[in-house]
This record gives sequence, structure tokens and C-alpha cells, in this order.
Amino acid sequence: MTASPLRLLIADDHAVVRAGLRALLEGEADLEVIGEAADAEEAVRLAVALVPDVVLMDLRFEGTTRGNGLTDGVEAVRALAAEAPGVPVVMLTSFSGRVDVVRALEAGARGYVLKAGPPEDLFRAVRSAAVGGMGLAPELVGGLVGQQDDPGAHLTGREREVVRLMADGHSNRSIADSLYLSEATVKTHLVRIYRKLGVDNRAGAVSEAVRRGLLELT
Repeated sequence: MTASPLRLLIADDHAVVRAGLRALLEGEADLEVIGEAADAEEAVRLAVALVPDVVLMDLRFEGTTRGNGLTDGVEAVRALAAEAPGVPVVMLTSFSGRVDVVRALEAGARGYVLKAGPPEDLFRAVRSAAVGGMGLAPELVGGLVGQQDDPGAHLTGREREVVRLMADGHSNRSIADSLYLSEATVKTHLVRIYRKLGVDNRAGAVSEAVRRGLLELT
């Protein structure tokens, strides 16, 4: 039995970008675009109404708010977290600065992909977000910095590798294969990482690692 394709909503204020994304995404057998939004307000409204598997959200809408105060993608992510908490969002943007990434992740985004990046980054982030994972474009995750001022935030070298792979959207099994570990060992690392970072899930771990500078974004 063939699995149903992932249902996607595209939110971007440029019609040409939306058309290009639709063509790109629908070229994949397991992806289907079910709606498009031209501004943040419409993105939230359609996401609540359609309940897509993933929303692809532009970071910055250029003054297209229509009355509810939503002016960019991060605000839309926050609104969706309140109105449709089960709908994951992947940010798709031209901006790669640390502040932008942190804002998006802290608002609840499940991924962050650059428009200029390869399509495979986008596909991986969408598929990862749909199953509860995280997906950051590889060019954003340049490496891991050294020991932090706060001893409680210190991660071992192995734990830092696990966080980096989580940020790339890898599953526990994929992390285990990449690091030549058992899946049980990976789960043990995750428990320790969550405790050190004061979080309780993968998304929170990646977001907090970025916020604290444990992940160096390039």
C-alpha cells in the first residue's frame, strides 16, 4: 500500500517564488502542495483550515499584513503555535544570520532552509519536520564551538556531534549509523543533552544549542 503524500502549504509574498516551489516540490512523488498564501495572515488562516503536514514559511513578508498585525514569518509561526500547534513549520528564506535562525527556532519552527540552497536540503527539512524532527540547512551548521562559560551548558565532544546531526535532521538510527553507535547509546546521549540544555525534546535541544552558541552558524 502506497503512503499518502505529505500535504504542504507554501507561504511567500512573491508569486514567482511560490510557483517555483510548487513545481519543485510536486516533482517529488511523496510531496503535494495543497495551498498557497501570499502573506502571514493568510498563511495562518489557511494552515488552521487545511491542517497541512508542513508549512513552508517565508521569513520576511514585505509589508503585506492585512489587519491582524502579522508582519513576518516568525510572527506567523508564533500564531500557528497557538492556533494549530500540531502543524510544523519550515522557514524558507534568503537570510542566514544567527539572529534570524534563533528567532525562528524559538518561535517554534522545525527547520530553516536557504532559498539559494540545493533542493535536497528543502526536501530533507520538509520530510524531517513532518515526522517531528528538525532540519537546518547544512551551510548554516558550520561546526561546534568550544566549552561555554556556563559549566552546566558544556557538552562533550560526542554530545556536540549528536546535536549537530540532530540539527541536520537525522533520526536516532541515522545518528547511530553515522557515529558507529548503538541506537540505545544515542538515546542515552539525548537524555544527557536534554538535561544539560534544560529542554525535553529534539526541537528544543537544537533551538537552545543555537541560542547558546553551541552550534556555530555560518
